[in-house]
Amino acid sequence: MERPGVGRLVPAARQPDPGHRDLRLRARLTVPAAPRTAALDALPVREAVPALLSALDGHGTAVLCAPPGTGKTTLVPLVLAGLTGGGPRRRVLVAEPRRIAARAAARRMAWLLGEAVGGSVGFTVRGERVAGPDTVVEVVTTGVLLQRIQRDQELAGVDVVVLDECHERHLDADTAAAFLLDVRETLRPELRLVAASATTDAAGWARVLGGAPVVEAAGVSYPVETVWAPPPRAVRPPHGMRVDPAQLAHVASVVRRALAERAGDVLCFLPGVGEIARVAGQLSGADAEVLQLHGRAPAAVQEAALTACGHRRVILATSVAESSLTVPGVRVVVDSGLAREPRVDHARGLGALATVRASRAAGRQRAGRAGREAPGVVYRCWSEAEDGRLPAFPAPEIRIADLTQFALQTACWGDPDATGLALLDPPPAGAMAAAREVLQAIGALDPTGRPTPRGTHMSTLGLHPRLSRALLDATPLLGARRASELVALLSEEPPSTYGDDLTTAWHQARTSTDPYATRWRRETTRLQRLASHPSGTTATPQHRPEPHPAPPALEARGAGRSPGNPAAPDARPGPHPAPPALEARGAGRSPGDAAAPNRRPEPHQAPPAFEARGAGRSPDEGAAGLIAALAFPERVAKARADTAYLMASGTAAELAKNSPLRQTPWLAVAVADRSPHTPSARIRLAATLDEDTARTAAAHLLTATEEVRWEDGDLLARAVDRLGAIELAVRPLRTPDPALVRAALLDGLRSDGLGLLRWTPDARALRARLDFLHRTLGGAWPDVADDAALLARADDWLEPELSRARRRADLARIDAGQALNRLLPWATGEATRLDELAPERIEVPSGSRIRVDYTAEQPVLAVKLQELFGLAQTPRVAGVPVLVHLLSPAGRPAAVTADLASFWQGGYRAVRAELRGRYPKHPWPEDPATAQPTRHTSARLQRGS
Repeated sequence: MERPGVGRLVPAARQPDPGHRDLRLRARLTVPAAPRTAALDALPVREAVPALLSALDGHGTAVLCAPPGTGKTTLVPLVLAGLTGGGPRRRVLVAEPRRIAARAAARRMAWLLGEAVGGSVGFTVRGERVAGPDTVVEVVTTGVLLQRIQRDQELAGVDVVVLDECHERHLDADTAAAFLLDVRETLRPELRLVAASATTDAAGWARVLGGAPVVEAAGVSYPVETVWAPPPRAVRPPHGMRVDPAQLAHVASVVRRALAERAGDVLCFLPGVGEIARVAGQLSGADAEVLQLHGRAPAAVQEAALTACGHRRVILATSVAESSLTVPGVRVVVDSGLAREPRVDHARGLGALATVRASRAAGRQRAGRAGREAPGVVYRCWSEAEDGRLPAFPAPEIRIADLTQFALQTACWGDPDATGLALLDPPPAGAMAAAREVLQAIGALDPTGRPTPRGTHMSTLGLHPRLSRALLDATPLLGARRASELVALLSEEPPSTYGDDLTTAWHQARTSTDPYATRWRRETTRLQRLASHPSGTTATPQHRPEPHPAPPALEARGAGRSPGNPAAPDARPGPHPAPPALEARGAGRSPGDAAAPNRRPEPHQAPPAFEARGAGRSPDEGAAGLIAALAFPERVAKARADTAYLMASGTAAELAKNSPLRQTPWLAVAVADRSPHTPSARIRLAATLDEDTARTAAAHLLTATEEVRWEDGDLLARAVDRLGAIELAVRPLRTPDPALVRAALLDGLRSDGLGLLRWTPDARALRARLDFLHRTLGGAWPDVADDAALLARADDWLEPELSRARRRADLARIDAGQALNRLLPWATGEATRLDELAPERIEVPSGSRIRVDYTAEQPVLAVKLQELFGLAQTPRVAGVPVLVHLLSPAGRPAAVTADLASFWQGGYRAVRAELRGRYPKHPWPEDPATAQPTRHTSARLQRGS
C-alpha cells in the first residue's frame, strides 16, 4: 500500500545505533529483587489497561488519555511488554520528549520490576545507551526514535511504540508519529502505536491515527486551591529571552509566602535555567532545601528532586516537570506563568527561544502537580482577569520552529513537501521554503528538492543539517577530533559562564568537569566516530523483490545507493568531500586523508594547510571560526564599529560592551538572538574569523555586481564584490550600462522630483496651461500635473536628452518646457489651438496683455481695476470664466469676482468708496461701464486725451 506522494518504504538493515555509548548494564543486581507488586497494582491506569489492549488488538493504534501520576508512562509499557500482567512478551519503545524524562521513566520502571536499569528496561538518549540483550522496554527520546526510523524503516524487532506526552506537540514527536503511520501502512501493519498524554487533543490524534479508539484513564486527584498572586506593581512583559528582574523577585517572594503559609514541598515553574538560577539566589536562607530541576542539571540533583526525602524542599523547575516527571512530596505549586517557545526569523536567519506567557492548558498541568498525593494549592503569579486572556493551548512547534531538519527528514522520507504525511498541523509554506533554501545552499537538496547523497548522509548524523555540513566539510581540514569537539559545542549551547568567545568556551569545556562538559565529551566521542568512519554511518539496505520500486529519494537512504544507482547494493559511500573552495585549502590533502591513521593531525593540532591561514590568530581560533562559519554562513559578520557588526544576512549585530571579541574585524556568529522591535541582534557566541575563511565558508553568498543607482541626490555607478549584505570591495564603474544609467536617473526623478530638470517660468506656465486643458477638456490633452504620470511617459517627452544624460548635472540641462511641447496633441491638430484655448496672456480694455495664472483650480486674471472699465463680461478661456483679481492702483487685491457685470452694478461702489480717498490721483468714475479704461493716473489720462 502506498501513500500518494510518499512512495514505498524500503526496509533497512538491522544494526545497533552508531555513535552511542552502550553501557549494557547486565547485572548490577546479583539477585534481582521481587517486583513491587503493590506499587504496580496501586497505579490508577491499571483500570484502563484492558480497554487499551482491546483497542490495540482490534485497531492496532490507540490514543491513551491519562492524568499525571496514573502510571501511563510506567505501567502501560510494562504491561504491553508482558513484564507484568501475564501478557505475551513484546519489545516496546517508549518515546519521551526530553532526556531527563527518558532516564527518569526507565529508572522508575526498573524500580517497579525490582531490577537495575539496563535489564528488562533500558534507555537511550543522544550519546548514552543503557540497555542489554534482555531489554524489552527501551525508553528513548523522540530524536533518537526518528533516527532509528530513518535508519531502519521496519523498526525490526519492535512490536509496540508508545509516543508519550503528545500534548506538548514537539516537532520530533509529530514527525515520528507521521513516519510510524507510514511504516504501518506500507511495511509493518502489525506494528502497534499508542499516543499517550496527560491532556491531549484526543479527537485530533484519533483522526491522525486513522480513527483510533480513545481510551481514558481516571486519575486519583485531590482538590487544588488557586491563589491569585499578581505582582504588587506592574512589571515589563517578557521581551525575547529577557524576563523583568522585578517579576523574578516577585516569584521568589511568592515562594517564601508559600513556605510560610503551607506545608509540603514547593514546586516552582520558571521558563529557563537562567531564571531558575536567579530565583535560587534570591531564596538563599529559606527554611528548605532549594533544588534546580532542568535538563542541564547534574544527574545527582535530578535524582534528588525526583526522590522523596524527610526534609522540606523547594524545587525550581522548567516545564519538564509539567507532565514528564513525577516529583514526590509536592503540595504547593508556584507558577510564574512563563514558558519558552522556539522562534525563528527566516528573513534574518536567526532562531532562538522566546519567553512567552504560558497557556491555560499548561497552567492546568502545572496546578495539577500540587494535587497528586493530597489536597494542595497553586499560587499563580498573575491576576484572575489576566487568566482569561491567556492562549488556550501552546503553539505546536511545527508552526513556529525552524523546519530545516524537518524538511531534510521529509525529503529523505520521500515526501519533500510533507503533503502526504499524517500531521496534526501542516508545516507553514514560508518556513518550508526557507528551510529548503538552506538545505540547497549546503548541498543537502538538489534544485528539485530531492535529497543528494550528501543530504542523505547528513540525515543520519543526528545533528541539525547546518552542523552536519560543518562536521563533514571541516573534518578533512581540522581532523575528526577537533571538528567533532567544536560541532558538539554548538549542538548544545554552552552555559553563559563560558563567555561569548567560542574558542574560550571550547578550552573551558576541555578542562571543566561540570555536567555540560560531561555531555559535551560524550557527544564529541559520538561525532568523532561518525566523522572518522563515514562509511559505517548508514546501514546497507537489504534487497528483496519489490512490486513497485521505491522513489529515488527513499532508495538513496541506503548506504551506497544514490538516486541514480539503485542497483548497487554493496557500494558504500566514501567520505563526503568538502566543497571545492574548502578542498583547495587543504594544500594537497584529499578529503580522505583526514581519516587516514598515518595522516590525521593530532587531536588539538590543526593541519598545517589550515594553520597557515591563521595570520595572527591561534590554530584553535581559526578552527572555531571555520566551524561556526560553515554552520552559519549567513551570520558571518564584518565590524562596523567597536562592538557593532553587519552579518551577511543583512542584520546588524552587537557584542556585549565587555566582550573580548570587540574590535575583531571579522566574526563567525554561532548564537545570536534579536528581540522584537530592536534594530540589532545580540551576539551570544562567536569566533574570530578572517576574510578568506569567510569567503570560503559562505561562498554561495559571494556576488560580483555592477550597481548603478540614484543615491544621495546623484547617480552612483560602481562595481561591488559582496558577501551577502557585506561589501568586500568597491570600485568606480567607468562605463556603466546606459540602460542602467537611464533607469537610475528615472529613479532620481521619482525620488527627488522633476525639479531636477531646468524649469523656466515659461516652462512652468506651459505645464499649468496643459494641466488646465486636461482637467477642462480632457481628450488628447495630456495629464501633466502629477510627476508619476509624467514619468510614466518619459519616453514620450524626455528623449533623447534622458538617454544622453550621465549624471545629475545633465538632468539640469534638460529644458522642461521644450520637452513638454512633445506631449501636445500634434497628431490630432489640437496642439495648434493651445494659445486659443489657454492663452498665455489676455488683452484687457486698457490695451495691456495680462498673464493668466493657470496654477489654481480656476484660471486667474490679476489686473488693476481701472484697466477693466467698460468691460461688461468676464473673459473666458476654453469656455471657463476666469477669476478676476481686481487690484488697487498699488497692485494690492481690492476685490475678487468671476462675474464682472454683477461687480460693476454692486460691489464696485463699495470698493470706490474705500479706495478713492486713498488713491485720489486715479480715476474712480461713478459709471465704470462707460468710463475710459486706463493704467495711468487721472492727470496723465487727461494729458493723453
